[in-house]
Amino acid sequence: MSDNEKTYKAAVIGDQDSILGFNALGIDVFVQERPDAASRIIDELADGGYAVIFITEPLAEQIRDKLAYYRDKKIPALVPIPSVRGDTGMGMQQVKDSVQKAVGIDILGIDT
Repeated sequence: MSDNEKTYKAAVIGDQDSILGFNALGIDVFVQERPDAASRIIDELADGGYAVIFITEPLAEQIRDKLAYYRDKKIPALVPIPSVRGDTGMGMQQVKDSVQKAVGIDILGIDT
């Protein structure tokens, strides 16, 4: 690897039952259910070379301001994922909004 190539990491934040399996994939796991602590962890990970941070939807719903802050930044990408408690639709809504922003219309036609 040359000096110009940078290695980025991936992390996941959420309740233990929802995220523990990500450890087997080589993704750093941060068990946290408190919004204030999760928000601090995101800031630390953003400064620590993490390019992608998955966050369970129930937790992401509680820290929308933090997700909005990082939305227009190059890295990290904050990606809501369903928890074991179910899917709130937040992740799919973000995909739909991003596609609509990029192309100017709703081409996905997904009801969220």
